Amino acid sequence: MNKTIRRASVFALLLVFALLVRATWVQFHKGQALADDKNNRRNVIELYSEPLGNIVVGGEAVTGSARTKSGDLRYKRTYKDGALYAAVTGYSSQAFGATQLEGIYQDLLDGTDSRLKTVLDTVTDKRSDPGDVITTIDPEVQRAAYEALGDKKGAAVAIDPGTGRILAVVSTPSYDPSEITTGDSEAWTRLTKGEDKPMTNRALRQPLPPGSTFKLVVAAAALEDGLVSSVDERTDSPDPYPLPQSSKNLTNENPNAPCENASLRVALQYSCNNVFGKMAVDLGQDKVRAMAERFGFNDAEQDVPVRAYESVYPEDMDQAQTALSGIGQFDVTATPLQIAMVSAAIANGGELVQPHMVSQITDHSGDVLEDYDDDPAGREIVSPETAEQLQSAMRTVVEEGTGTNAQFPGATVGGKTGTAQHGENNSKTPYAWFTSYAKSDTSDEEVAVAVVVEQSDAARSEVSGNGLAAPVAKAVMQAALKD
Repeated sequence: MNKTIRRASVFALLLVFALLVRATWVQFHKGQALADDKNNRRNVIELYSEPLGNIVVGGEAVTGSARTKSGDLRYKRTYKDGALYAAVTGYSSQAFGATQLEGIYQDLLDGTDSRLKTVLDTVTDKRSDPGDVITTIDPEVQRAAYEALGDKKGAAVAIDPGTGRILAVVSTPSYDPSEITTGDSEAWTRLTKGEDKPMTNRALRQPLPPGSTFKLVVAAAALEDGLVSSVDERTDSPDPYPLPQSSKNLTNENPNAPCENASLRVALQYSCNNVFGKMAVDLGQDKVRAMAERFGFNDAEQDVPVRAYESVYPEDMDQAQTALSGIGQFDVTATPLQIAMVSAAIANGGELVQPHMVSQITDHSGDVLEDYDDDPAGREIVSPETAEQLQSAMRTVVEEGTGTNAQFPGATVGGKTGTAQHGENNSKTPYAWFTSYAKSDTSDEEVAVAVVVEQSDAARSEVSGNGLAAPVAKAVMQAALKD
């Protein structure tokens, strides 16, 4: 054979061998990785080749699947009252993936969860019929919170203190997930780049300074530590309070309030900064932090099952900073979920039941795969005696103090207002907070609520927890108690 031909033949054989090696390596070594690659179009085609399972609120599906008219994707995700439930469902998009309950339970909703497989599915390697996610959300409570917030920028969370069931999760302004299910890039840009950030879940994933709502945590620490024996014992609290290691004084919003040496009841009633600033210093930051962490602060894995952002009580503060932390300022941050948990634990006799917004997950026949309401876990945060005293003091806030806008007939209501400074030297509009509990006078129904209003059309002088946030909490509590 001609030497040139022989060399060409050997070279061609080597190329064929290399191709065979590469094909074998790709198929057997990299095959699964390529199949799982998020950019693999076949995965999206498969995902939307059949209708998805549903997310259910109050016995009715708030999601659906509709047949597409063109393209290689046979179905698209649809949403009923999408803006109302966006903070619960998240979105499932052909182009942008899935978030929140849509993302967490994607395998269940698309039928690939191994728990859905029947014997026949295993034999035929057929995708199983999808399952459903049954939420704890009460549609009347959700709508009440959404409508009460209206065009305000803010959030609300409602929890059943005895069971931990989350009855409402609302973030405004909201968005309709239907806008982005088919990959509308213009809608995606508008929603993600807009100044109002409608896709931010403010209820679970935007911690802000909690302001005076944090005073409940400091009060709990003081009672549990024995720094004060009751909410009616007078404290040693000068007004104004000279901040340690500082030339500044800690003053009160209302200079005429009876805050000098006030008891915890009076200090909560009038939201006395001097009392809680000094109390935080007297307790020391470690004891305040320990109590905050018992309520759920500094927990980076707070899942409901959507992972909430961590609420933070800081470390390594000097005494002046510790005083400011005692009134929910400095570097203290909290989500509305976290502040609702504080009120829930107090309302529930000092025991915090783990909040959750999924009741059950089921297969396509309705058989329960997992029940999250079954024997909910609880832990003691404060003693029943401390909880009872704080409940009493919170009732005084609503009946005679800064939270009167939360009152309504047929229920016993307790609460705490908060107005948190925002911006350098408080240059921006403050955040208005309200956290509360309500117990029906005629039944065993109860609810704990937290509301934050970041921005509204109210004048700066009118921004307060009682003026902006308490009416929202009232509407939510009334809906929860069916009054």
